Amino acid sequence: MSRLKMGKVQPAAYTAMFGLDKYLETTGIDKQHRELIKIRASQINGCAYCVHEHTNDALKAGIDPQKLYLVGVWREAPNVFSEAEQLLLAITEEITLIHQHGLSDELYNKAIALFGEEGTAQVIMAVIGINAWNRIGVSLNMHPEL
Repeated sequence: MSRLKMGKVQPAAYTAMFGLDKYLETTGIDKQHRELIKIRASQINGCAYCVHEHTNDALKAGIDPQKLYLVGVWREAPNVFSEAEQLLLAITEEITLIHQHGLSDELYNKAIALFGEEGTAQVIMAVIGINAWNRIGVSLNMHPEL
């Protein structure tokens, strides 16, 4: 059974979501890093539509496919991901799984040291944004178009 199309039923809400995406494009977060955040959160949330879309976007942004194969198991491939990427993926996991313990002091302090307050705030907003999109995709049973 097909479900509603949020963009048609609530176009203003969709426009607001795209506004956050547009803002995130203006931040200091590298395009490749934004895509890694989106892929990891989407994997955790089980949003096949978003995993598919953002994996393709990551390839277009120049991320090595070998790296993309390992996003879900990044801890087991520490020499594949930079320090910044490992921190972004860890933050993405903790915020996506916010119900477990929230963003730990350890990761927060590492983020402040590496990205500064402004960069850390931008990363948090990037994770929040993709989590919102994931909830739309999963709620509406969206699937990738292959």
